[in-house]
Amino acid sequence: MKSLWKENLTAPEFPTLTEDYKTDVLIIGAGITGILTGYFLEQKGINYIIVEKNRICSGVTENTTAKITFQHNLIYDKIIKSYGINTAQGYLQANQKAFDEFRQLCSNIDCDYEIKNNYVYSLDNRNKIEKEITALKKIGYNASFFEEAPLPFQIAGAVCFPDQAQFHPLKFLYHISKNLNIYENTFVKEMIGNTAVTEHSKIKADKIIITTHFPFINKHGAYFLKLYQDRSYVIVIHNAQDVNGMYIDENSKGLSFRNYDSLLLIGGGAHRTGKNGGNWNELRNFAKRKYPQSTEKYYWAAQDCMSLDNMPYIGHYSKGTPNLYTASGFNKWGMTGAMLSAKLLSDEIMGIQNDYAEIFSPSRSIIKPQLFVNAFETTTNLLTLTNKRCPHLGCALKWNRTEHSWDCPCHGSRFAEDGTLLNNPANGNLEV
Repeated sequence: MKSLWKENLTAPEFPTLTEDYKTDVLIIGAGITGILTGYFLEQKGINYIIVEKNRICSGVTENTTAKITFQHNLIYDKIIKSYGINTAQGYLQANQKAFDEFRQLCSNIDCDYEIKNNYVYSLDNRNKIEKEITALKKIGYNASFFEEAPLPFQIAGAVCFPDQAQFHPLKFLYHISKNLNIYENTFVKEMIGNTAVTEHSKIKADKIIITTHFPFINKHGAYFLKLYQDRSYVIVIHNAQDVNGMYIDENSKGLSFRNYDSLLLIGGGAHRTGKNGGNWNELRNFAKRKYPQSTEKYYWAAQDCMSLDNMPYIGHYSKGTPNLYTASGFNKWGMTGAMLSAKLLSDEIMGIQNDYAEIFSPSRSIIKPQLFVNAFETTTNLLTLTNKRCPHLGCALKWNRTEHSWDCPCHGSRFAEDGTLLNNPANGNLEV
């Protein structure tokens, strides 16, 4: 299993922190969110440090499909119904600004940045598409309706956002990380107040930002109830079509498409981590039917944190932690989500009032239908009798036959067969 983005690319190397350290800002996690946050702090002359337990971008970041868009499925109709027009407008504007930040940064970086239209399509529900276009008009954005798409099947309709973008994420991140204050192979085992304890050192910081994909500190914020993780799959094939855009099915079980050079990326097979799903078999069967002359070049899996209300959690870790921050729950839209987080968090650190901070506050109401689904999954798996228990909160682990891993249906931690941690929020290996 290898990501396309790592092919013929050498990551910059950073040292391991082996002595105690004092800093104004500690960022834990050197994926796209942590690196971008550090980049903006660097630009402002803030004293900071980024620590990463492995190598930079070695987690979820390297397994993205790297679409930069402020069209996040059919979200705007949902936000208007849940929070009203003003919040939907704020969400749109905040993500447009994140998109513009990418555009400006990528203009000076060789990262295969391309302008492409983005489409959210439905196979059988034209009404959903029309409702989204109506919602967008209410907040001042004129999206286009399409009845056809250059895909190997008929659609009922699609919403188009023109002039969005796609890029090579690791070329971009390796470039901007080169001069940042990063320490790799520096695993934060626990937090004691404002001190991070690693295997070889202690880091004391005035402010701490957790950008570890899933927030790993359990005693604040109730992220074990506010988030679950969803696993999805990608195959990259040669000798298929140029779809000339970026496409995603509004149905969470549907497929996504984008090209890179002469290759076609097909995503799908999604399921809650720890549950059964279509995985790569679904994608390979689809490619065999629709692109019988194609050959598979790469394949990988992605894991995404899903929030209760389809909007990310960015800001203070909880109401009671004034010097602790986080960013998570990007709901499969990690590019603009990461950039938006980096801007909000760096503004917060510098004492700048950001107009959109309240919309994404992790302390907003959690009384949403998904909360009860998450609570049910947690209760069920806590009561399930099995020898393999997740060290995060003790849920029963399920064996993933496809990827040969132990997966947690509660919060999405994953472990290799030998117990090595693959995905957090667990903060250590599984004893086997």
